[in-house]
Amino acid sequence: MARKRPGDGSPKAKKVRRIGLFGRIGGFVREVVSELRKVIWPTRKELLTYTGIVIGFVTVMVAIVALLDYGFAKAVLFSFGSKS
Repeated sequence: MARKRPGDGSPKAKKVRRIGLFGRIGGFVREVVSELRKVIWPTRKELLTYTGIVIGFVTVMVAIVALLDYGFAKAVLFSFGSKS
């Protein structure tokens, strides 16, 4: 005869507490705040440095794409015999 363990239908099994919609939203917000407290925020100097690097990188990439676009447009117009 097998012994019954708690949780498999025996009277000693714990009752599961249901949490409503607002309880779940509140729990989510508490977890988000808890995780944000663990974040190591950058200093002002680091933030300005990273922002400058991103803006510089994006500027370089835009210039490269613009030059390629201009070159391909001229090549297509030349190959199909544009009048201008």
